[in-house]
Amino acid sequence: MKFPNEKELAKMRKKMEKSKGSIVLSPEASPLEKFRFELCRQFVIYQREHDLKCKDLAKIVGVDESVMSKVLRYRNERFTTDYLIQMLTKIHPRHDLILKVS
Repeated sequence: MKFPNEKELAKMRKKMEKSKGSIVLSPEASPLEKFRFELCRQFVIYQREHDLKCKDLAKIVGVDESVMSKVLRYRNERFTTDYLIQMLTKIHPRHDLILKVS
């Protein structure tokens, strides 16, 4: 496969300008931000372990695909921690959350 020409690269750049990727956890993140990041990470792990598409996971959890897409990209600023935990209990109903202070 050869490297794309300038026209194809320009088309890709334009498309990528509109996309929003995953958010990375800041080194200065608060304990709450770390906790919420970990909640989202559990959805990513579940999705990969079960080879699910976003829409399939959204159906299991009972939310819109757009909501699940945000969670899978760690864009959780619009959701409460309670809401994320409620969503998580749909895929892990018999698991407990354990608080570890370090």
